[in-house]
Amino acid sequence: MSILRNAWCLTRERVSRAIFGTYPLRSYRGDTSDDMTDIKQIPLPPWEERTNEPLDTKRARLLYESRKRGMLENCILLSFFAKKYLNEMTEKQLSLYDKLINQPTNDWDIYYWMTETKPTPPEFDNEVMTLLKEFTKNRNMEHRAGQPPLDYLFEDRK
Repeated sequence: MSILRNAWCLTRERVSRAIFGTYPLRSYRGDTSDDMTDIKQIPLPPWEERTNEPLDTKRARLLYESRKRGMLENCILLSFFAKKYLNEMTEKQLSLYDKLINQPTNDWDIYYWMTETKPTPPEFDNEVMTLLKEFTKNRNMEHRAGQPPLDYLFEDRK
């Protein structure tokens, strides 16, 4: 019995030493001061609407950009939204949607606006945002645990 107990203590000691002792913890705090005054902003190029882009190309690009966001919550919500509405949108609505998902530099802003946690700025408060807010409420209780498969894109070609 004492051999098992010694082995358990030895193993526990090794694990504790590995986690807390000689091996550094894997984390990143950054080299910023506590008041965060020395944080450098990485300049992003300003968003520009793509003119003379064919509608099929624009829809395909917006579908991709709806699925590949900076945060999973937006990937899921925007990909389901794109699946439901993108093919029905007019050219004007596609431009509004393009501006909405590409001009803001912070994906959390988009998330807060569509979940109505924060008020939508006037430049993004339009018919597409209204549609997106209503879609986000999920009144039909659809299962949205992951992005929709892309099979629906090829259904009419079969």
